[in-house]
Amino acid sequence: MSKTVNGFSKFSKEEKINWLADNFFSNKKQGISTLKQYLNNDEALQQLHDEFIENTISNFYIPYAVAPNFIINGKPYAIPMAIEESSVVAAASLVAKFWSTRGGFNTEVISTTKTGQIHFMYQGEYENLRDYFYSVKEDLIKATEPITKNMRNRGGGILDILLKDKTGDLPYYYQLHVSFETLDSMGANFINSCLEAISERFRKDDINITMSILSNYVPDCLVVAEVSCPVVDLYKENAEYYANKFIDAVHIANVEPYRAVTHNKGIMNGIDAVVLATGNDFRAVAAGAHAYATRRGKYQSLTNARVRDGIFTFWIEIPLAVGTVGGLTKLHPLARLSLEILQNPNARELMQIIAVAGLAQNFAAIRALTTTGIQKGHMKMHLMNILNQLEANVHEKEILTEMFSQRDVTHNAVAEALHELRTNQQN
Repeated sequence: MSKTVNGFSKFSKEEKINWLADNFFSNKKQGISTLKQYLNNDEALQQLHDEFIENTISNFYIPYAVAPNFIINGKPYAIPMAIEESSVVAAASLVAKFWSTRGGFNTEVISTTKTGQIHFMYQGEYENLRDYFYSVKEDLIKATEPITKNMRNRGGGILDILLKDKTGDLPYYYQLHVSFETLDSMGANFINSCLEAISERFRKDDINITMSILSNYVPDCLVVAEVSCPVVDLYKENAEYYANKFIDAVHIANVEPYRAVTHNKGIMNGIDAVVLATGNDFRAVAAGAHAYATRRGKYQSLTNARVRDGIFTFWIEIPLAVGTVGGLTKLHPLARLSLEILQNPNARELMQIIAVAGLAQNFAAIRALTTTGIQKGHMKMHLMNILNQLEANVHEKEILTEMFSQRDVTHNAVAEALHELRTNQQN
């Protein structure tokens, strides 16, 4: 059969699966069984999932967990996380417990402004373009009124429209830079609809509009989270020594991009897990965060640390465009449940919770790296994955989990121990 196909989107789910099996599966029966195993038995729930995207043939599961004992601005939280990586939830939970007895996490939303842009080319005189822009600026805003009515009634909407001359970067390139307040909505569809309405009103023979689109770079949608305690409360032994090592590690991530990328990836382990669990766009959040890390001309850490007058302080400053209404936040049953677990936060509160998850994850990683090393704890959490890869049964898992509770975990060591166990059982 041909590996190309016409009209695939019009196939039934069964037809899609059979076409894949005929063309790509080495074991058709097993491949089909795996796909169907992950379908929901509840037909209505499966239909809901099918309608999120096109050409659905199954569901891809990742673990959904909760990290308890977070204290944020004096309020207790259990934070839901959807992630497949070993040790992330365990690390977040340990850090939450650690800081719960040291004042918890303090957070503040700095700003919530989001941005969209209309990109266009113009070869005429700048003064003529400027005069035209100011003559129609109010009309541009009026053109969006049917779209923005409900948002404006709630206190949001378009904040301003600026004309920006970008010809120094690209010949003839200009943009309309539009700022928005979208309240509890992430606002992507709202922003894009407004931009297209503005674009239609701004059209002129000598203005060649290239595109109208929101930006996922949101440096003005910013939140800060921090923890602090006396240095002596930070470690059981040699507290000042290890506090300085911790700070040195953060400083290294501020000057060495190779380290900074891994440093920030660890932060995103916590952030993306909560963003995904609440039905938000983790790709947009990650892109915006990493772009913000380059705002000073070099890729740097999203966190900072210091010791001043005997007080250790560790904080994160990060842009987060998230919502608690719209999109999957209300459609996906687990996303709805996540928001309920978080006590139904508004978007500003969710920004703060997510920032805390990132800060906690980074604290756990740096603390491990500058003391015992990161692999010991990580590999112990990874042990079950190794045992599953080696197809260990329940009895074997119990024995090897106990065996490696006091031993270093490596794939080879676990494989050898399992082989020896099975050999002894056969004899």
